[in-house]
Amino acid sequence: MVQINDKGVNVAVLGATGQVGMVMRRILDERDFPVKDLRFMASAHSAGTVLNWRGHDIVVEDVAKADLSGIDIAVFSAGGGTSKVWAPKFAEAGAYVIDNSSQWRMHDNVPLVVAEVNPEDLDEVPDRIIANPNCTTMACMPAMKALSDEFGLKRLIVSSYQAVSGAGRAGVLQLMNEAKAAIEQGADKLVFDGSAIDFPELTKVVRTIAFNAVPFIGAIVDDGSEETDEEQKLRNESRKILHLPELKASCTCVRIGVFTAHGMSINAEFEKDVTPDEARAVLAKAPGVVLDDIPTPQLAAGKDPSFVGRIRQDQAVDGKKGLSMFITNDNLRKGAALNAIELAEIVAKKHFADQL
Repeated sequence: MVQINDKGVNVAVLGATGQVGMVMRRILDERDFPVKDLRFMASAHSAGTVLNWRGHDIVVEDVAKADLSGIDIAVFSAGGGTSKVWAPKFAEAGAYVIDNSSQWRMHDNVPLVVAEVNPEDLDEVPDRIIANPNCTTMACMPAMKALSDEFGLKRLIVSSYQAVSGAGRAGVLQLMNEAKAAIEQGADKLVFDGSAIDFPELTKVVRTIAFNAVPFIGAIVDDGSEETDEEQKLRNESRKILHLPELKASCTCVRIGVFTAHGMSINAEFEKDVTPDEARAVLAKAPGVVLDDIPTPQLAAGKDPSFVGRIRQDQAVDGKKGLSMFITNDNLRKGAALNAIELAEIVAKKHFADQL
């Protein structure tokens, strides 16, 4: 434990050495989070690593050996299995846990929260565990919340274009190594023959990802639907976050050869008539949303908002009750780390105001 300030909350980051953990550390600094004491934790493999934060050298602790007492807020980005074991233990020791995995999202006593959308759900946290939504859900929610409040959301059809960083560092390395191999062998050969390049052995994404699109993320759900768990998350999480239990939603998740920032093609149907101009007027005022004529992953990478554009009338919906649009958002920032830190800020103000 390292004391940073005389006042504030005691914070722990579990998974501090990972890809998202690194961004979490950066955002704690960028947003001037009210840290009093700061601890970094990870598995035994990473324990002992020294990480610098605002000039303080902090030794990464082995979570299995750590004393969990005295922690006010713990931010997790260490995978569902780790969260299943450790979130209850941190909570029992007195911490509010903000978890970035899928482990707790659909538990009844666990709020699932996007900071700009449903912060009121953090008024009561019965089990002291809070869930961060999936990155695709997260990117859609600020825009969908604003439009739903105004026009009444009925149905969502989403096709995602997800960056390899969503598959962790291994996904990034697979794309980089495959792209390098293609360039060295003459990538233009792929114009006429998809097997013309001798790509490296697959390591993370289930098919070659360089110069390709792979319509399979996650695992097939054992319920006869033939959906992946990644695809079902959008429907289930959107219903919970928006408090719309009957919302109809379907998603096809596709991994593409982009390093960071997910894109979503969205067809949304509403109870009321809505024109593109009316939608733009609403979205221009929505927190966490920026309008852009042609939103792209490169535009979103490294930035906080969800960029929304290509807004037009959905020609497959009767009347003016449907919109088509494209949304892109940095999956490592808002899609994971930023929202977690924003939730920590809300928890600090709601439950530790006397310490600030």
